[in-house]
Amino acid sequence: MTAPDGNPFLMQDKKHKARGAGFALTPVALVAFALLHGAAHAQALAPVASEDAPLSLKRSGQLAEEVPSVIRRELPTFVTGGSLRARTDLETMVEGDAMLRRGDTVIKADRLEYYQPDDLAKARGNVHLNKSGNIYDGTSLDLKVDAFEGFFNDARYRFLKNDAYGEADRVDFIDEKRAIIRNATYTTCQRRPGPSWMPDWILRAASISIDNDEEIGRAQGAVLRFMDVPILLIPELSFPLSDKRKSGFLPPTFAIDNVNGLDLTMPYYWNIAPNRDATFFPAVMSKRGINLGTEFRYLESDYRGTDRLDFMPSDRLRNRNRWGLAALHTGVLSTGIAAVPSLGVYLNVNRVSDDNYWRDFSRSSASLTQRLLSSDAQLSWARGNFSTGLRALKWQTLQDVASPIVPPYDRLPQVTGRYSRFGVGGFDFSVDGDYTQFQAARALTGQPNAKRTFALAQVSRPWQAPGWFFTPKFQLNATNYQFDAPLANGATTASRILPTVTLDSGLVFERNTALFGRSLRQTLEPRAFYVYTPYRDQSLLPNYDSGANDFNFATIYTGNAFAGNDRISDNNLLTLGVTSRLLNAETGAEAVRVGIAQRLRFKDQLVTLPGTPVVSDRLSDLLAGASINWDPKWTFDSTVQFNPKTQRSIRSTIGGRYSPGNYRVVSAAYRYQRDTSTVITGSEQIDVGWQWPVNDLWGDKGVDRGAGVGLGEGRWYSVGRMNYSLRDRKLVDSIIGFEYDAGCWIGRVVVERLQSSTTSANKKILFQLEFVGFSRLGSNPLQTLKQNIPRYQYLREQVTSPSRFSNYD
Repeated sequence: MTAPDGNPFLMQDKKHKARGAGFALTPVALVAFALLHGAAHAQALAPVASEDAPLSLKRSGQLAEEVPSVIRRELPTFVTGGSLRARTDLETMVEGDAMLRRGDTVIKADRLEYYQPDDLAKARGNVHLNKSGNIYDGTSLDLKVDAFEGFFNDARYRFLKNDAYGEADRVDFIDEKRAIIRNATYTTCQRRPGPSWMPDWILRAASISIDNDEEIGRAQGAVLRFMDVPILLIPELSFPLSDKRKSGFLPPTFAIDNVNGLDLTMPYYWNIAPNRDATFFPAVMSKRGINLGTEFRYLESDYRGTDRLDFMPSDRLRNRNRWGLAALHTGVLSTGIAAVPSLGVYLNVNRVSDDNYWRDFSRSSASLTQRLLSSDAQLSWARGNFSTGLRALKWQTLQDVASPIVPPYDRLPQVTGRYSRFGVGGFDFSVDGDYTQFQAARALTGQPNAKRTFALAQVSRPWQAPGWFFTPKFQLNATNYQFDAPLANGATTASRILPTVTLDSGLVFERNTALFGRSLRQTLEPRAFYVYTPYRDQSLLPNYDSGANDFNFATIYTGNAFAGNDRISDNNLLTLGVTSRLLNAETGAEAVRVGIAQRLRFKDQLVTLPGTPVVSDRLSDLLAGASINWDPKWTFDSTVQFNPKTQRSIRSTIGGRYSPGNYRVVSAAYRYQRDTSTVITGSEQIDVGWQWPVNDLWGDKGVDRGAGVGLGEGRWYSVGRMNYSLRDRKLVDSIIGFEYDAGCWIGRVVVERLQSSTTSANKKILFQLEFVGFSRLGSNPLQTLKQNIPRYQYLREQVTSPSRFSNYD
């Protein structure tokens, strides 16, 4: 309806805010409405602002996603319609395209009656209700507007957050957050053209209770039908209306593998508090028995953690009880002491019942399915330039008769300290100390246990400028051992003091260039690193924590060939290298990097690890590498370790990835390691991983439904990762599967094969039906896919919640 001057006419309650009550019209407004309805001029009405007036924007609480009830009661009410009859402060009747709007509530109907004393609206004929973006349509509605109490007959509904919809004989509104839908249907399958169309899946229930505060739905007397076939009859179930956590049973998961047989798990989630929860995982394995799993998570302002416990009584596979424990805790501990007000705390415990646990249980929990399990407790403290720590580390080694492992040493305890200063007269210096008591079974290690004290003092003087740097450094290493049994020479103590001098220098040249039409900045960065450490005989010293550094660009410019503190290599060598990079001239992003480096040894390296020969080559292996990120779709990396004496590659790694868009990624890597000693065993493997729409292969570049959009035929996706040993001519690990996205449901089938020993492997079949916006049935392959396929994307990742204004009317 429009006024005679052409301006749209809306009626606003001027007294509503003062009374804080329901809808009311002033006598002047009623007369004005009647005059306008008769097409007469109404001088009593204020005209709408001129179009020539400047537009002024300001904040409004009415545009909030949620309008609090306290504010809603203070908001004005607007009414439009073809004709209106009213009694002041009592009742209002609107006919013909009637509409009532208050805050985030809109009611439309052929006829609308509003009873102000009860705040009751009655709508009849083509009724449409919009509450915060949730839509209801039907034949008749009785509703107390502010309290949002009432009922809707012969209703059709659609929810905003998950786009679910359905039909019902009646909807009872308890309040603005809760409703009960009687004799209801529920689905997220969007209607397609055609009179015979039926949703692929639909839930039919005697009643569905909706709780938008907890964001959950509860169905009673429910039947879930898929492709018009009943697949699940449930007396009562709950399901999420969003990603918000809720207590209750999670969808059952099941899988089939060659170790467990049929594996059925019925998880229960307990939302203890906003910062605490627990999940129980009772499982039945047809070949083994019952497994009881529990996971507890907590998050506080100054600490957090996760605890996982699994217990299997009377495992038929091994005829014994089995258990596994994994606990992780990090945080800050308040002491109440002024000098030491707080301590950093770290606790990581991993223990299992027996040596075969890693072989018999899935690798989905990586911390408990390795053969070396650590239990690590640490306390740390720092103030200014000083820091210290206390640590206790104990290992559980899962032994295999066919492939025994020499256990690492426990550290019970380890005490560390560090003091450092930078820029003191241009100098940087630091002092590190470490006291550790090493313990292990001497029958397995063949060495005595010991108490080791280690100290490292170092001072350096860096000179730096935009185009060069030069840093000389002096280090002094001092170590003392006290053994619990004599060494080969009869000594029960040993000491070692070693100085080290390093000179690190480099130049940086830059120039502007262009390549393939792109403006670039090219760098040339030569580097020289010299290290000298005199020889000290360390052959009689046991090795508790030292190992050879990997040969790569990060370690080639270091002063010690070993990690740890039991071996310090004697060195008189010079490392020369050069790196060149191509950088985006505007953003500085690296497009290409190439590098090469080699060591020149002036004397033999006599200090080695037990069982390894003296290093006598004057020229080390040549290390070359390249990284290319020219196009965001493509990445390429390669590293080659080349022996100039034998003219053969010792180790090569070549990898690349192609990812032109969402849900499309292919990665491949080739890894080669030549046999170089009795310690390093050669290998040659190809690793391929992918996620790709199969429809692309026959030219169907249709819409991916990752955001839940798109109609038409479903889309197939192939996913997988394969690790193949060229030397053994067999698959080591493999995961291959398919995903089918039909828009409102997703099907997944994944076959997993994981090597458990040189002669055996665990095989598993995972399959899942995901009813989008409702639930998942079957096993859960998503974690397996995410962990194993580089850059795998879930087909459903909603990053933002839809706005109520997307359904605004």
